[in-house]
Amino acid sequence: MILHTEVLGDGEPLVFLHTGLQTGLTDFEQQREYFRSKKQVILPDLRGQGKSTADDLNDYFRKSAADLADTLTSLQVESAHIVGCSFGALVGLIFAKEFPEFVRTLTISGIIPEKPANWEEMNAEEAEFRNQLLADKEAVAHFNQLHGEGWKQFIQLGGDSGWYPFDETNSLETLKMPVLFMVGEGLTHEVNGVTLYPQQSELVHVAVIPFASHLVHTQQPEIYNKVLERFLLEEKA
Repeated sequence: MILHTEVLGDGEPLVFLHTGLQTGLTDFEQQREYFRSKKQVILPDLRGQGKSTADDLNDYFRKSAADLADTLTSLQVESAHIVGCSFGALVGLIFAKEFPEFVRTLTISGIIPEKPANWEEMNAEEAEFRNQLLADKEAVAHFNQLHGEGWKQFIQLGGDSGWYPFDETNSLETLKMPVLFMVGEGLTHEVNGVTLYPQQSELVHVAVIPFASHLVHTQQPEIYNKVLERFLLEEKA
């Protein structure tokens, strides 16, 4: 499936994959403005979000990875720098594993490398928070405007604790491209990747960003942009 996609600027393709219940234009806003004069910035709406449709969310991350391959092919993009956070990072990681020929570099943040011992409890709390959105009229109106009625499928997706692809996030060993793992210092279960991932591959770089947690690109955008830019420059050299 070809995703609804906005394209800005010229140069090396740089793809930003948004977090859950966002869109290509409502997330990574400061990054796109920073890089649009330096790169060709590609901003897809992931399946079932924004203006990209989805009949169902079964096998979501692999289907989303296939969507991205179709979309880049339609744009005649042979390879790109892939950047994602949270939901988008999961799609980006699986995309890099299944379609490595498209990926020059991979930058991920907001992911959990290993399944926490209290994952069932953590997921139940998050599911309850998401369910509360359905009772918030302003939130419902906002997400209906962004996504149509289909966004409510994502509330159900998180209800099953098996939705998170820990079998993918626990290993970067098979990746053959440079990888940047950026993480906010605030969440221990995400910071664990700082020690785990470099042990798996010499291609992995890590950056721990202070005064940030899950959404490091919005909480510390200036630092995030500079680290990402340095990574891209170093890998081009």
